[in-house]
Amino acid sequence: MYELRQDPTTQEWVIISTERAKKPQDCVRNPAGVKTPAYSSSCPFCRGNEAMTPPNTICYDNEKTRSWQVRAFADKFPALVLGGDTLRRVDDGFFLAMDNVGFHEIIVETPEHNIPLALLNGDHVGYVLDAWRQRYNALSQIAHVKSIIIFKNHGPAAGTSLKHSHSQLITTPVVPRHIRIRYEIAIRHYDDTGRCLYSDLIDHELSVGKRVITDTKKFLVFHPFASHHPFETWILPKMRQASFGQLQTPELMHLAYILQETLLKIHRGLHNPDYNLVVDSAPVREDNRDQYRWQLRIIPRLSEISGFEIGSGVYLNSALPEETAQFMRDLKV
Repeated sequence: MYELRQDPTTQEWVIISTERAKKPQDCVRNPAGVKTPAYSSSCPFCRGNEAMTPPNTICYDNEKTRSWQVRAFADKFPALVLGGDTLRRVDDGFFLAMDNVGFHEIIVETPEHNIPLALLNGDHVGYVLDAWRQRYNALSQIAHVKSIIIFKNHGPAAGTSLKHSHSQLITTPVVPRHIRIRYEIAIRHYDDTGRCLYSDLIDHELSVGKRVITDTKKFLVFHPFASHHPFETWILPKMRQASFGQLQTPELMHLAYILQETLLKIHRGLHNPDYNLVVDSAPVREDNRDQYRWQLRIIPRLSEISGFEIGSGVYLNSALPEETAQFMRDLKV
């Protein structure tokens, strides 16, 4: 039997291929690890190579080791650039273009070249999350910033070009369609029902229970009903917060330990797979509405996108979320 499931947050359809579903352990793609040195002379993110990067925008120091723990700075090869005019648009009657204006920053998560985010302790992960929050809030004050994407690429299949553990933050002068759709669906749900879509999603996942991995007072970790990918993992706040920047410090530290535990389970259970991590927030200056919640999504790169998926826009997931969630719950870290 094949089952079509709809993602309530995007209304996209996903095929869950239950006839040929892989067992969770069959999804492992990196059974053998390659040892990486603690320092690389050519890596601009390593301790001692700070001159290779632009000046820090933020830095957390370790008083005991007299070294930095986490630092952020502008990307030397940004996807968007400073300068230009976001009001200048070129419209020839059919094609529309505008200046490519924005900020692109790197957050180096550790001075050690060979330690992934999953193997840092909860307090250290807290510094990483605080760097995300501080830079998010600072850049959201700039007039032309309409959306801020926080993301992490771990491993070649996820799109990383440097092995040293780091994440990125990019602002855009427009609201990407994907974000706008999620936001508008949440608002439409509230208009139709008088309830928050994400509160309803949390309630339904808790009532079913089979896809829940971790449930705390402030956050829910689960594999979505209509997971687009094997082991796709969401962390949702139970607080009414539309943007990541609204996190309070106690909540942020609580999230740090949940994220560290979740990444450690993925690291050990799937043998350090390549993955993408994305933080979705409401459009900047549209985050004062209770109908939306920010989300943190982790997508292990355990399968390739097929021609059917490209042609149809319908994802094909060969692993059952109920089974992968059970696999994650059973892991001891």
